[in-house]
Amino acid sequence: MDFEWSVIADAMPALLNGARLTILITLSGLAGGLVIGFVMGLMRAFGNRIANTIAFLYVELIRGTPIVVQVMFIYFALPVLAEIRVNPLTAAITAIAINAGAYIAEIVRGSFLSVHKGLREAGLAMGLPMWKVLLYIIGPVAFRRMIPPLGNQFIVSLKDTSLFMVIGVGELTRQGQEIMASNFRAVEIWTAVAIFYLLMTGVLTLVLRITEKRMRIL
Repeated sequence: MDFEWSVIADAMPALLNGARLTILITLSGLAGGLVIGFVMGLMRAFGNRIANTIAFLYVELIRGTPIVVQVMFIYFALPVLAEIRVNPLTAAITAIAINAGAYIAEIVRGSFLSVHKGLREAGLAMGLPMWKVLLYIIGPVAFRRMIPPLGNQFIVSLKDTSLFMVIGVGELTRQGQEIMASNFRAVEIWTAVAIFYLLMTGVLTLVLRITEKRMRIL
């Protein structure tokens, strides 16, 4: 079978729309995931027993279940259990935030705990409250150390959006599936979809490498 570039050209508008939606879901979900991850990570690292236990249970629950199960629970089970109805896009963004938050929490915990405890003791000895020690003394060092694993998690979350086709979200993979079902040109369509993902992850990797290089991991 000949490879027809015209098939990709005809499918480009739909694929671009899917790629834009993929980026929207990824960025929105990761914004929420970063907030959840930092809160849970600091609870794991410096919280009391109750806070540590809550964060531990959250992390283990989310990391122990597939993201596709999580999004289907949000989309199908919540309306039954709590009469909370969410549209597919909201369910997808929520799933990325909750899922990424659990992994980011462990990245945050590990990065903060990897900073030598002498810095924390020095800050406390100066009379600074704990939140200022974390924000101004430990935080900058820990942030530099968490850039590489955060980058990996961002890429994983971007690719995880392809699983949301199960609830009808029109992201890139869903668009590719619908186009292929109409023209039966699987080779061209899935090649184009793969190239789109490679471009998105490539740009993200480049940005993260530049950031990492400029901040210089300590």
